[in-house]
Amino acid sequence: MELTKDFWNNRYKNKETGWDIGYASTPLKNYIDQLENKEIRILIPGCGNAYEAEYLHLKGFNNVFLLDIAPMALQQFSERVPDFPKKHIIQENFFEHQGSYKLILEQTFFCAINPELRDKYVHKMHQLLIRKGKLVGLLFDEEFENDHPPFGGTKEEYIKLFSPLFRIQKMEIANNSIEARKGRELFIQLIR
Repeated sequence: MELTKDFWNNRYKNKETGWDIGYASTPLKNYIDQLENKEIRILIPGCGNAYEAEYLHLKGFNNVFLLDIAPMALQQFSERVPDFPKKHIIQENFFEHQGSYKLILEQTFFCAINPELRDKYVHKMHQLLIRKGKLVGLLFDEEFENDHPPFGGTKEEYIKLFSPLFRIQKMEIANNSIEARKGRELFIQLIR
């Protein structure tokens, strides 16, 4: 199955967004709450409805960039958060994006891409982050028997995948996941 712009756009158009919890996830919200420098450049790839970006924006972070392949997702975000800077909303394929960031937030993007692209994902994240930049977010700690998103995985697999290019500062079961994902997702902090 090819996960194209049209595939994702149709998911938003038809409201087939079962992954969307309707607010910033608790583990990411708690991580954001301890950030002090509101000037850091932050990227949220595969941002969807970008509740984490809305939360960051309301807290005064002004260098947050959203990236999604689906124009409908970005349009919905723009309508919901009309004062978010338009030039920070980027409709583009993640693998073609150019930029330089101190922090990249991972929220249901990794599990949405074809597992064959995971090595490419890791290299692209490494390229986009500045030295000592961080990739922070959530990954499913569960295998899914399917040929469509979400795609799962295991901690062992992720360690093997990320450790050649990142220092794993944290990769543990999130203790504050939403009820439906309790015990099923890993909170990660990876340093370039």
